[in-house]
Amino acid sequence: MATSNGFLTTPTKTTLNDKNSSSSVSRKHHRSHQKTTESSSSFKARFEAYNRLQAAAVAFGEKLPIPEIVAIGGQSDGKSSLLEALLGFRFNVREVEMGTRRPLILQMVHDPTALDPRCRFQEEDSEEYGTPLMSASAVADTIKSRTDTLLKKTKTAVSPKPIVMRAEYAHCPNLTIIDTPGFVLKAKKGEPESTPEEILSMVKSLATPPHRILVFLQQSSVEWCSSLWLDAIREIDPTFRRTVIVVSKFDNRLREFTERWEVDSYLSASGYLGENTRPFFVALPKDKSTVSNEEFRHQISQVDLDVLHHLQNSVKGGFDEEKYKSQIGFSCLKDYLESELQKRYKEAAPATLALLQQRCSEVTTELNSMDSKIQATSDVAHLRRSSMLFASSICNHLGSLIDGAADPDPEQWGKTTEEERSESGIGSWPGVSTSLKPPNATLRLYGGAAFERVMHEFRCATYSIECPPVSREKVANIILAHAGRGGGRGIVEAAAEIARAAARSWLAPMLDTSCERLAFVLRNLFDLAIERNHLSHANYAKKIVDMEGYVGFHAALRHSYNSFIHNLSKECKQLVRHHLDSVTSSYSQICYETDSITPYRYQHSTLFLELSEHKTKTSRKENIPNKDMTPGKLVDPREAYMTIPETPSPDQPSDDNFVIKKENDIYKRPSRIHGNNNNLRSGCSYSEICLSASQHFARIREVLIERSVTSALNSGFLTPCRERLMVALGLDLFAVNDEKFMDMFVAPGAIDVLQNERESLQKRQKILHTCLSEFKSIARSL
Repeated sequence: MATSNGFLTTPTKTTLNDKNSSSSVSRKHHRSHQKTTESSSSFKARFEAYNRLQAAAVAFGEKLPIPEIVAIGGQSDGKSSLLEALLGFRFNVREVEMGTRRPLILQMVHDPTALDPRCRFQEEDSEEYGTPLMSASAVADTIKSRTDTLLKKTKTAVSPKPIVMRAEYAHCPNLTIIDTPGFVLKAKKGEPESTPEEILSMVKSLATPPHRILVFLQQSSVEWCSSLWLDAIREIDPTFRRTVIVVSKFDNRLREFTERWEVDSYLSASGYLGENTRPFFVALPKDKSTVSNEEFRHQISQVDLDVLHHLQNSVKGGFDEEKYKSQIGFSCLKDYLESELQKRYKEAAPATLALLQQRCSEVTTELNSMDSKIQATSDVAHLRRSSMLFASSICNHLGSLIDGAADPDPEQWGKTTEEERSESGIGSWPGVSTSLKPPNATLRLYGGAAFERVMHEFRCATYSIECPPVSREKVANIILAHAGRGGGRGIVEAAAEIARAAARSWLAPMLDTSCERLAFVLRNLFDLAIERNHLSHANYAKKIVDMEGYVGFHAALRHSYNSFIHNLSKECKQLVRHHLDSVTSSYSQICYETDSITPYRYQHSTLFLELSEHKTKTSRKENIPNKDMTPGKLVDPREAYMTIPETPSPDQPSDDNFVIKKENDIYKRPSRIHGNNNNLRSGCSYSEICLSASQHFARIREVLIERSVTSALNSGFLTPCRERLMVALGLDLFAVNDEKFMDMFVAPGAIDVLQNERESLQKRQKILHTCLSEFKSIARSL
């Protein structure tokens, strides 16, 4: 006890001074006590103001940088025991396992008049508190009931939505702590396997805001080098600048110390936490039997004394008290947390005041806007004017997106080619077995850029298919029917008919797919136009009509726009089908033209810039149509056609026997054809006829894509969006009588929704103005 007595007698040294010195000390002590009383009073005012602000933030979802303490640790590391010790009474928190399911915000209020603890819970989704609970078991039951109810409702194992409990007691400090779910390695029986990851993610999100002080607890039996959760804390606060580390259950470690150097080495945590990190070492009563609150507090104080007594008397040489005594014991930790929170409150008060002024102004603006909306529900003329201006603004934004825009952020709102295919539900191009990767396929595009990319992909797809193989039976049926209709000319027409049939069969689905893909790109623009309008409203609130909150009108506007795009898609399908029917008509001379189409149009389109970062030569080659398929150059059938083997089988005549030439009723094999297919001789082999049909197919495809479809799709989709959209929306939404028009704004329950929102805004405004007044008073006293 020598060390203890020496420590206790230190203050008596001041009494050995002379009388004047004693009088001076007395006056200083009086001024110090008076200053402490005033400081304590101002701190309590700040504490109450922050508590009310915190309650408002939880109730209304306000994101306010309120200084808060967050308790973090593994399950069974002593968080629950620490909370009960801070409160000064037990309420069996460990038995309800509150720390493993929902965060608990404990607002501890030191009230000298509260000789028994008064606990009140904040109502869910409200800033109001319920009736006081005096029984410890009632507190535990309420925590368990609220946790179970919410988890059943959300069908989850954990929830980030906190429970707020206000505890007023004469023996608790002015302190607010957020108790988080305890880290676990494995989910409990009956829980999802992902529960440990969900808890870790939730705790990190609660601990990440820089205005929060972290209290990390770890059992003394765990070595720092093998700590499971220390790395998780380092991810949140790498230098432990805002982390208070608490070694719990310190009494379990005491028996291992015999020498002073062992104790000092352990208390320093040297090599693991850094030179500036000084952990606290805490032990709490192990007796779980039911005792009075007064006895519980006495046990806490006694454990602190026992720990110090052991270190001073049972360890050879004791320990470095000057350096480490302020870190040992629950009372030291409690005093430190209270003083640290007081300091943070004082530092944050000016910034909090400025933020409150801003939020009060914003909420007042929202409330005025809501009043205008409610009033407008009875003003049809005002609603018509506002909604027409809003629709016009959306149409203007749609036009800007089609012409080319980079706002909103394409990385967030754009889509890659693969995402467009997947989300549209269309998939790959019909008849194309290879994977098409058009230029810029990996970039997130929207609007006119995405439209042009689909057009280029359509070109690549059409030029990647060739005239499909035709069976000998089909060729024979067509050729023999034409054989007597004019000699060689009939054979040429038969080959052209084969090509026309193939074009109608293979190109028609491609055209339909292109229309559907383009329509999908345009449908996506509605949400982007709404977002652009919202951003514009945020920047120029006085110049742009605000129609937020009118859910029925927004739904009707979206439906009208989608119907407009759907009708455009149908019209474009009919239009391009008409072009296909024209070039595949028996009256069309396309197959017999010998002049080549000028390649300028397609060459111009191939200037579609490749901006993707990882494009390789190989992938670039994959997306450029085969040189033999390039418009402006007729495909050599001998190179383009997938030749059917000509080796005759016993059941199949060879080309030498498959001859169409009648001379004196005797069939003879003609010589091979040369030059243009219009000069086909009257005698042709099966392969020569197929090659001729393949040449006709390439010609039809070339004319269709280069002369007709590209311009038809552009004019069919984009021109109406620029010129007809507003008229179409106006006729659909506004060319109706007042009763039908008002259905979009006064749908059943719509007025009630607006009224409820207004009441919520009024409550928020009231509590924020109350907090603002309190913080103005606090700012004046700083």
